[in-house]
Amino acid sequence: MMPIGAEFRILPAMSIPEDNRPSLLRRLAAVLYDGMLLIALWMGAGALWIGLHGGNAAPAGDGAFRLYLLAVAYAFFVGFWIWGGRTLGMQAWRLRLIDADGQRVTVRAGTNRFVASILSWLPAGAGFLWALIDREGLTWHDRLSKTYLYLDPKGSR
Repeated sequence: MMPIGAEFRILPAMSIPEDNRPSLLRRLAAVLYDGMLLIALWMGAGALWIGLHGGNAAPAGDGAFRLYLLAVAYAFFVGFWIWGGRTLGMQAWRLRLIDADGQRVTVRAGTNRFVASILSWLPAGAGFLWALIDREGLTWHDRLSKTYLYLDPKGSR
């Protein structure tokens, strides 16, 4: 087994070769894939919530239930990012999340990216669309969190 540093040693974002910069379409395909997985997780989490609350669903607009679902999303994304550097959707599209030094992200960096990703979605996804005009193809959450997606070469998984 390779040491973590050797396995995840990738160039920093500013020197990532153009061939290893994921397109916006590839990023959004991974988001769609992960979104479907997250909905399934939320369904299971919702069933657990109902079971723990005597069979009663959360009232509309229940802040505690919303925070609970946000925590499930946080655990899904940040857990995958720090554990293996990629979610299942990212793996399907050969994407890997790295920090500015080309290393696996920490809990802090993953948390920063999670929050920054929400900020990227809020203005109608403008933070994602930014990748179309950014000279390095980076999104707002890439820049804000100092974490980057790296497109693995074909044949490497």
